[in-house]
Amino acid sequence: AVQKGRADFTPVLLSEFTLLFKQGILPLDVTFAHLSPPDEHGFCSYGIETGLTKSPAEASKIIIAEVNENMPRCLGDSFIHVSRLDYIVPVDYPLLELSMTEGGLSDVHVKIGEYIAELIPDGATMQMGIGAIPDAVLNFLGDKKDLGVHTELFSDSVIDLVEAGVLTNARKTLHPGKITAGFMLGTKRLYEWVHDNPLIELHRTEYINDPFVIAQNYRQVAINSAIEIDLTGQVCADSIGPKLYSGVGGQLDFIYGASRSEGGVPIIALPATAKGGTLSRIVPMLKRGAGVVTSRYHVHYVVTEYGVANLYGKTIRQRTQALINVAAPQFRDELTRAAKELHYI
Repeated sequence: AVQKGRADFTPVLLSEFTLLFKQGILPLDVTFAHLSPPDEHGFCSYGIETGLTKSPAEASKIIIAEVNENMPRCLGDSFIHVSRLDYIVPVDYPLLELSMTEGGLSDVHVKIGEYIAELIPDGATMQMGIGAIPDAVLNFLGDKKDLGVHTELFSDSVIDLVEAGVLTNARKTLHPGKITAGFMLGTKRLYEWVHDNPLIELHRTEYINDPFVIAQNYRQVAINSAIEIDLTGQVCADSIGPKLYSGVGGQLDFIYGASRSEGGVPIIALPATAKGGTLSRIVPMLKRGAGVVTSRYHVHYVVTEYGVANLYGKTIRQRTQALINVAAPQFRDELTRAAKELHYI
């Protein structure tokens, strides 16, 4: 829609998105909310999506709420009293489900997951998103101890780690013993598991994604993806050239927060190639018009199926060589020639 001129795009960090409404920069007349049934005290829960919903609702003039019998009651900063609702529409349709296990994981994703897991120490607090790479990582965490979660969103995969005793949240600095997140997306299994579960706390995105909150966690691990990365470490994750592909999500929030965390591990993970191996995602320069989501100054670890490149504290020459080493072998000579032309090496 943006490319065809039917919609516009507002670049903003996810940690600041809800502040646009709270501060009146984007005034709201009406908010539509999807809530759980009220408890005996009259409080409804925002359910599986608290992070991006609660603050805008509080800033709007009118709140219209669907109260769904199937919406779980999630704990944390996730409640609104029925007296605040202007209109209530009772519904009972099933929640949207998303299974990350359908279709399985490719060998590339599994290898990336294995490399990432090697970077995660015991006692780490993790950002756990949804997608093939985060799910692949979870397959290799079975021998870890006392992991915790502080994340923008999570899915079904956390259940298995909790039940296996891997996710205890015992060594978290903030909210010890709790999984803290903004929202979740998964299957009915997840929605039933989180209902009234004191292990789970949902909070507003301006809190969960605040880099200075994230940085307080001990050994915060951030795992984020990219469309392409250039030889100096600039990460494009929101566009293909000038064509918008997505927003930035919480990438920069968590990458920066993890970099300031004691023992933190900020990771950019991506398959080395695209389009069936015909295009390298590690490139001499980003495409003309590409957006830089994470700058070369913020990037620490880059992981592909060919290994791990640690860019932190490295010169452009050292970064270039490290990134070429984790590029697909068929593109390494080409990348080396381009790097020499750019005087990177």
